[in-house]
Amino acid sequence: MTSTLIWIAVALVAIGLYLSWTAGRLDRLHARIDAARAALDAQLLRRASVTQELATSGVLDPAASIVLYEAAHAARQAEEEQREVAESELSQALRAVFAETAQVEAVRAAPGGEAAARELTEAVRRVPMARRFHNDAVRAARALRRHRKVRWFRLAGHAPFPLAFEMDDEPPAALSDRPA
Repeated sequence: MTSTLIWIAVALVAIGLYLSWTAGRLDRLHARIDAARAALDAQLLRRASVTQELATSGVLDPAASIVLYEAAHAARQAEEEQREVAESELSQALRAVFAETAQVEAVRAAPGGEAAARELTEAVRRVPMARRFHNDAVRAARALRRHRKVRWFRLAGHAPFPLAFEMDDEPPAALSDRPA
C-alpha cells in the first residue's frame, strides 16, 4: 500500500515538474516574441526615419520625395491594426523610387548621398531579418500552445495568442544589388 502511494506521489511530482518546465518554456517563448517584436519595431522605425530624411534632403526629384515622405510618414503614424499595410506600402514606394540603379547612383553622387544611401540600404536589409526572427518565435509559441497539455492545464495563462507580422518586405533591387 505504501509503495503504491509512493509511486503515485513520484508520478504526480514528475508530471508537475514536466508541466512546470513546459509553462516556463512557453513563458520564455513569449518573452522572446516580445523582444523580437521590439527589435522589429525598431528596424521598421529606423527604415521609415531614414526614408523621411532622404525624402526631405533634396537629393531626390520632387515626385519621388513626396511619394517616399508620405509612405514613411504613414508607416510611422499607423495604428497597430494598419501597421502591416502601411509598412508594405512603404516597401512598395521604396521599390518604385529605387527601381533602377540610376536613381541610387544619383543619390550617391549628391553631397552626403553616399552615407544616406548606405544607411537606407542597411535599414532595408535589416527589416526582413527582424521580421523573420519575430515570425519564427511566433511560430514556435503557436506550435507549443496547440499541444493538448498546454490547453488542458491552461499553461499559457492569459497571454494573448501570438500573431505573426505579415508584410511586403522585399527590398528594392537597386539597393540590394550593390554591397553597402
